[in-house]
Amino acid sequence: MTGDKRMFTLTFRHLERQAMAEAVLDIKQWGNSLGVRLPAAVAREAHLRVDQRVRVSVEGARVVITPLAPASPTLEQRLANFDPARHGGEAMATGPALGAERW
Repeated sequence: MTGDKRMFTLTFRHLERQAMAEAVLDIKQWGNSLGVRLPAAVAREAHLRVDQRVRVSVEGARVVITPLAPASPTLEQRLANFDPARHGGEAMATGPALGAERW
């Protein structure tokens, strides 16, 4: 849209505090989409990191980027990350009884 004078504010939501860093950025073509590269200072202030999932929404004249909480790993994912050498191996002792245990 040529000649369009609407202004949009890019807002970052974080649970702890509002972002204080500010930058004026150009929107660029990225495939069939549009993209904005966030300066490191803005990303750091908003607690954003590489590959983090965010929700992008439009509220009035604002584009709002809200970080999403990481999903809890499934049991299958946790078991795939289990390393017996690192986590102490067998969880239950298999040696002789030490007290009043009955095997």
